[in-house]
Amino acid sequence: MNRIIRYMRSRLRHFIGKQAKPIWISHPIFTESSIDISHPESPQRIPAIEKELKKQGIWKTLQKIKAPEIEDSRLALVHPRKYLHFLESVQPRKGKIYRLDDDTVMGNQSLLSARYAAGAVVKAVDMVMKKDAFHAFCAVRPPGHHAQSDKAGGFCLLNNVAVGAMHAISRFRLQRVAVIDFDVHYGDGTAEIFKDDPRVLFLNCYQQDLYPFPPQCCDGDDAYCVNIPFLSQTGSSVFREAIRTHWLPKLKAFKPELILLSAGFDGHEHDETGRMNLNEADYAWLTDKIIQTASSCKGRIVSVLEGGYTLDSLAKSAAAHLHVLAGLGQPEYALQYERLLEDQATKSN
Repeated sequence: MNRIIRYMRSRLRHFIGKQAKPIWISHPIFTESSIDISHPESPQRIPAIEKELKKQGIWKTLQKIKAPEIEDSRLALVHPRKYLHFLESVQPRKGKIYRLDDDTVMGNQSLLSARYAAGAVVKAVDMVMKKDAFHAFCAVRPPGHHAQSDKAGGFCLLNNVAVGAMHAISRFRLQRVAVIDFDVHYGDGTAEIFKDDPRVLFLNCYQQDLYPFPPQCCDGDDAYCVNIPFLSQTGSSVFREAIRTHWLPKLKAFKPELILLSAGFDGHEHDETGRMNLNEADYAWLTDKIIQTASSCKGRIVSVLEGGYTLDSLAKSAAAHLHVLAGLGQPEYALQYERLLEDQATKSN
């Protein structure tokens, strides 16, 4: 019945010429699944974002969609069945944990939560491709961009954005999908999965002296991958100039049919896991630049939560990002911050 109602609303919006609304897609399991209350990848992350969206008046602009569990056939487009069977075989009993590596720990609900996270991205891709949504934000956990095709890592079990990209390529026959990763940590899993795949442009920035410590050969540009390694303490001006120089021309030339964002907010100056000096306004600016540059997408942008572990800075940064994704433009504080940066640049010259 809900599917019929959404379809009729979509057709009505199309008939009267009104754009579909942006969506927030999540699931209650993401706020229930926890290994340890002190673990940085905590269930409190998503409610913190939701609270800030309500405070800023953004929440009411979003469609709310419940994520489905992903089908095995969709997962198999990225992760070999042998790896999926391994994860199932080590799933611990309730109250127990299984340690995959020093950072990545499975609880009883971790794999199921990961399956819903990947399912959220597939659902979001379907909705933006069918014009049932104008942009989407997947409020999911655990994150995914460190998960390689057959290996977990960095809190990640399944690579959510990779699953979404391969689903789009398989089901909608897309030839140009851009995956943009602005988490403070190098997206090694996504890089491994899409290495030398001409259908996927991977734009990746990160702090170079953090996990997973990418090799120097990852620096620079190539045909399908553009890496921007940042030094510790990099601030807004250097960050923005690097994006303008290295990412935006490549994105414009690629003309993506769909964009998937690995939206990590741990580059914020107050985040406990990174040592960069970004401001929440930088995430609004970056989102706006991506939308302006990739006008070929026509609303087909799916953002997927990755990192961001200090609740206050995570919530403010995600809200800045969603303010722009929701079609509200950059918030006034972000525009004021941009003018401040411009004034500082003028004075220094």
